[in-house]
Amino acid sequence: MRRADFLIEHTSVVATCAGPAPRRGQAQREISPIADGVVAAADGRIVYSGPAAALRDHVTIDAAAVRIDAHRGTVIPGFVDPHTHVVYAGDRRGELRRRLAGASYAEIAAEGGGILHTVAATRAAAEDDLVQASRERLDEMAACGTTTCEVKSGYGLTTDSELTQLRAIRRLDAEHPLDLIPTFLGAHDVPLEFRERADDFVALVTGEMIPAVARERLAVWCDVFCEKGVFTPAQSTAILEAGARAGLKPRIHADELALSGGAQVAARVGARSADHLIFVDDAGIDALARANVCAVLLPTAAFFLKLGRFAPARALIERGVPVALGSDVNPGGGLAPSLPFAMSLACFAMGMTLEEALLAATLNAAWSLDRVEECGSLEPGKLMDAVIVDGGLTDLIRGGVSPVRTVIKRGKVIFER
Repeated sequence: MRRADFLIEHTSVVATCAGPAPRRGQAQREISPIADGVVAAADGRIVYSGPAAALRDHVTIDAAAVRIDAHRGTVIPGFVDPHTHVVYAGDRRGELRRRLAGASYAEIAAEGGGILHTVAATRAAAEDDLVQASRERLDEMAACGTTTCEVKSGYGLTTDSELTQLRAIRRLDAEHPLDLIPTFLGAHDVPLEFRERADDFVALVTGEMIPAVARERLAVWCDVFCEKGVFTPAQSTAILEAGARAGLKPRIHADELALSGGAQVAARVGARSADHLIFVDDAGIDALARANVCAVLLPTAAFFLKLGRFAPARALIERGVPVALGSDVNPGGGLAPSLPFAMSLACFAMGMTLEEALLAATLNAAWSLDRVEECGSLEPGKLMDAVIVDGGLTDLIRGGVSPVRTVIKRGKVIFER
């Protein structure tokens, strides 16, 4: 008999999302719901997730246990956000007004805006400044139900500045309730000083930045922006292979603004995820399916950048590619920290079902980050990371009001409305 010191009770449904990962095809709709369910934990880990009527057959509740009343709401796993750029300095909301007036993302970037505008501000920021500014953004994400998130560097584009960003991420992981998973994205763009010699910048990334990151063990993943006008498939492959040799696992920005060949690179190097995929073609989808690469889709980016189209989620799911959802929190095109908002766009703009979207923001997202043993579902042995939703699952995608009542991380309430 296991003991429990934390309990979520009086639920309508617990959508456990339990089972093997990743989910693909029809299996991505299997959220394993338990009516009138209870989730019990001890020392921050789940010991029971099942019907309330059977709780005392499996668990002894401590006299001083924390008991959370769900008020007949729905309980889901804490959201796992597999793609964010939440650590940065500066402000680009002026670019948003320009896009609303008709300017394209490409036009703004060509004039020195976009990523390079944030690079200038981030290079000038101290580690303490990055930590303070990013802590507030993480608080916003937590209030929307996120309990684990990936965080990329990529706004420094020099060795020292990239290391500063990654050190800030490490500090935030230690100090903030959310679990942060660091990704090195030194190849986010070609900086101005290397614009006419991109291969020299690739050599800097592979020969100096990656070894420095690896020496300090500052990142788990290595990413690259494979895009026309940024990094070619050959350059992207070289960067990801160099990262892999240094112990950094590959993931990739692929086919976001045009068909770039990024999906094919992801398959070739064995990346765990290919992200964005707005312009991926049939050959790219089939390559991802064969190589068991997760498609991390970011509909909020397509929405805020006014790209006029979204990733082909239905084709990806129907052809066997596991799909995850991320927020792409960033200063230019990721203006919403809310995975429920990303789920809304996934359902209404990309044709996903509500169940597929929920699995994409929990279990599949955790798998895309190699954290599926720790989070992404409400199963014994995993972290007690959960969200209590007022009402049912459909309330997650209403928009305009937050249905998130309570957010629990490692058995502690970190947000309550």
